[in-house]
Amino acid sequence: MFIQPALSTQESLGGPFIHSSIEEAKRLVDEAYKYSREKSLERVRGQSIRPSDVLRLLKQPARDTRSAVRSADYLENTLRLIHEKVHRTHRLHKRSLNATDLLTPQELDTIARVTGCAARVSKPSCRTTPNVNKYRTATSVCNNLKSPRLGASNTPFTRWLPAQYDDGVSRPKSWDPNRSFNNFVLPLVREVSNRILATNDASVESDREFTHMVTIFGQWNDHDLTFTPSSPSIRAFSNGLDCDESCERSEPCFPIQIPLNDPRLPTGPDSCIPVFRSAPVCGTGKSAFNFGDMANRREQINALNAFLDLGQVYGSEEGLARDLRDLTNDGGLLRINKEFTDNGREFLPFTDVKGNMCATRRRITNDTNAKEVPCFVAGDVRVDENIALTSIHTMFLREHNRLAGALLRLNPHWDGETLYQEARKIMGAYTQVFVFRDYLPHIVGPDTMARQLGRYPGYNETIDPSIANVFATAAYRFAHLAIQPTLSRLDINNKENPMFPSVPLFKAFFTPWRLVFEGGIDPLIRGLVGHPAKLNTQNHMMVDALREKLFQFINHLALDLGSLNMQRGRDHGLPDYNAWRKFCGLSTPSNLGELAVVLNNTDLAFRLLQLYGTPDNIDVWMGGVAEPFVHKGRVGPLFACLIATQFQKIRQGDSECERELPTSWWALTDLHHVRYLT
Repeated sequence: MFIQPALSTQESLGGPFIHSSIEEAKRLVDEAYKYSREKSLERVRGQSIRPSDVLRLLKQPARDTRSAVRSADYLENTLRLIHEKVHRTHRLHKRSLNATDLLTPQELDTIARVTGCAARVSKPSCRTTPNVNKYRTATSVCNNLKSPRLGASNTPFTRWLPAQYDDGVSRPKSWDPNRSFNNFVLPLVREVSNRILATNDASVESDREFTHMVTIFGQWNDHDLTFTPSSPSIRAFSNGLDCDESCERSEPCFPIQIPLNDPRLPTGPDSCIPVFRSAPVCGTGKSAFNFGDMANRREQINALNAFLDLGQVYGSEEGLARDLRDLTNDGGLLRINKEFTDNGREFLPFTDVKGNMCATRRRITNDTNAKEVPCFVAGDVRVDENIALTSIHTMFLREHNRLAGALLRLNPHWDGETLYQEARKIMGAYTQVFVFRDYLPHIVGPDTMARQLGRYPGYNETIDPSIANVFATAAYRFAHLAIQPTLSRLDINNKENPMFPSVPLFKAFFTPWRLVFEGGIDPLIRGLVGHPAKLNTQNHMMVDALREKLFQFINHLALDLGSLNMQRGRDHGLPDYNAWRKFCGLSTPSNLGELAVVLNNTDLAFRLLQLYGTPDNIDVWMGGVAEPFVHKGRVGPLFACLIATQFQKIRQGDSECERELPTSWWALTDLHHVRYLT
């Protein structure tokens, strides 16, 4: 709580003061954005891109998401400047006056409007939205006609438990590394990764039941539901600090500190992995005052909508969806690559973005004459993250165009818009069947499916389908521990491809040229279905390709995905492991003996408590992936509960679920027909 103001709250700061603060905030934010973009392009063009650059560029907001993030940064920095000016003018203690105490409701409204934040919370009109009762919108605005923004893209992740921040509002736990929680200082996330997650690739155990396709399909499905943009700035707004050049914590810089005696990374006060905070949502944190609320907890943006609609194919914004379509004809097709084919079949189109982050061929092959190709483009920016994921993107592109062609032959009177939307609707039905029938039962297990995801009860407009922060930031990241260190490529006889052998995972990041010049997607698809997934075991968790070599193209500090997951959970204010076990009705261990029972592993429980001191401090992602599997599943009881709860809400909160399939094109395309697809 803020201390009672020393000045009269009847005193208004005045219009000129407000507008000068807004303009100064806009200038600071715009300059930081420009500096960051130019520096990134310079590194990409000079082929000196760092792993941290790759991650940041991968999580950059674009289009309407970028506008939403910029508005939030404008608003937050306007309030910061007002706060600093008031305290400087009146020589007050820094916590004695809130930035908004001297602002009238009209002035607060002006700030929200001029920064662009007011438009982010206004209610859209569903009456003026074309075909809203016939087809999904790209954003899923108006899926719920009474609450049009529920589940839509560029809205906040929902919270099933209140966020836990160090200051109760925005600052992450461990921002102050010496601050204790439950009488213990939180461990460095990299130290947890080193002592709990480390796995030598030679020690990896393969899954005897499920193929690597199950793992990659999970990543594919996640990219339909969740994308958390980072701040576009690599420079702190308050003091101009370059996050890449310093280990200081200053918004939006939240670096991962390297522990002493790290086996790979240099240690010391100036050694860290640069990490950038996820972008805030307008009207959360202290900016809630601008919308008539008390200061609340900072929330993060989900740039995607919450529904199983293949947004990673079609895009989750209207502008992107339009750009991905082939509008040169009336066939309802998606754009394809005009330069290369895969033995006569389509490739994804290339991006026209300046700077080629996928120009990795010469560096990986050590061939200075090798031809480079641009990144592919799809409905999700992460399409090029690894070539297995790119292959699935390519399959779904081809299937859409095949369906559109079949629909045209059956309905030659349909225009391009109808062909596109009807094919898209069928594809949406495909993915719902694949997820609920073929994927989730093997992840959360049959018991959880029966308990939480049994017979579909129908649409319920009172259910909020929005993606939960804990689902996106912790639970649905379980599959990072099921990724093999190698992507297999097999020939038509399902043997190792002699021309294009299997690829180490760390050499498969952002390499679309491997598809263009090394045999296309078929060898990879055969490898995914012909080779097992990695089995997550309590003593062999995360492979080196993700923990020690993530996005390492040149000689810079590679990233550590396990550390990133835990740091992101703290950034988002995720409550601790025990808080979530209580949410799910599970036991909450309080000591070594009880934690050992939960984990069925005394040694692992002991090592966790050596780091965290108490189960109440364990990062929820770390605790969740450490649990033994539920019966016939691939996650423990906590993540089974959280994943099933999310999909339960997605299914019941989706008004399109009951009418996903077209009924006019042929008699066989009903739900029974779709259920036979695989």
